[in-house]
Amino acid sequence: MMLLAAIMALTAQAIPPWSHAANNPAGDKGYQFPVRDIDNVPDLHGNPAGAKLVLFIGGNQFFVLPQLIAGFEARHPELRGYIFYETLPPGILRKQMANHNTLTLGNMTLQVQPDIYAAGARVVDAMQQNHEVERSVHYATSDLEIMVAAGNPKAIRSLSDLGRVGVRLSMPNPQWEGVARQIGDSLRKTGGEDLYKMVYQTKVSDGSAVLTQIHHRQTPMRILDGKADAGVVWSSEVRFQEKIGNPITGVKIPPDHNTVATYAAGVLSSAVHKAAARAWMVYLQSPEAQAIYRQLGFQPVQGAQK
Repeated sequence: MMLLAAIMALTAQAIPPWSHAANNPAGDKGYQFPVRDIDNVPDLHGNPAGAKLVLFIGGNQFFVLPQLIAGFEARHPELRGYIFYETLPPGILRKQMANHNTLTLGNMTLQVQPDIYAAGARVVDAMQQNHEVERSVHYATSDLEIMVAAGNPKAIRSLSDLGRVGVRLSMPNPQWEGVARQIGDSLRKTGGEDLYKMVYQTKVSDGSAVLTQIHHRQTPMRILDGKADAGVVWSSEVRFQEKIGNPITGVKIPPDHNTVATYAAGVLSSAVHKAAARAWMVYLQSPEAQAIYRQLGFQPVQGAQK
């Protein structure tokens, strides 16, 4: 039954209105009022009121959380129905935390105190040094890949091709999407500062590259809608789109031009539900949770990455 629910949750995320509430972990959902094409807050999950565990997780892991939540709740049934989590870009989550844990989306303002923060290891390690989290735990890695439409109609073979005239791009915004830093490193490894400036300055200026606010949602949608030809994302995001059957594929980036990110999480020093948060950290490192990450395209932490 749990496996069937997880499969349904995956396939439901192909197009807006996204999961049709399949990924809502709230126990009491009250009166359900779905409106197709209007429901579009896909990265807020559950009911913050009365939550006994609040997770702020970097957005590129959105497709892992349904299975993680199900597995964690099986071990901790007392928390079933009382978990709230956000999967926005980590920079946005940090801005939310810096603004009294408050976020406004359109006409809705939400204030909720997180117990766990998960993002790139560089950021979470620094938070540990600043005593913002108890301990930074490294738990998964991913490298970069070029996302394109199935069949690769623009014949994109490498990062260098992103600089070609006529190739429309959807690229993460360096202002708040951490992946943009790794992408910048890989562009420079491939074509130096000229390629970086072509992608992130010239093409942005002439409109042939559009920056995202939430790349894990916007880049695949722009490619599916024919509004973009390519975008650099985490390889795990390409695997997910392929897994759910979207007409999307990836172009591998060779190791000498690629950049690997390590993901880390920690219990926030300001956490209200510390016992539940520490239990989550134990589960995150368990063989079960690690297997879920592997199944969905992430790689294990090895050697110096730990």
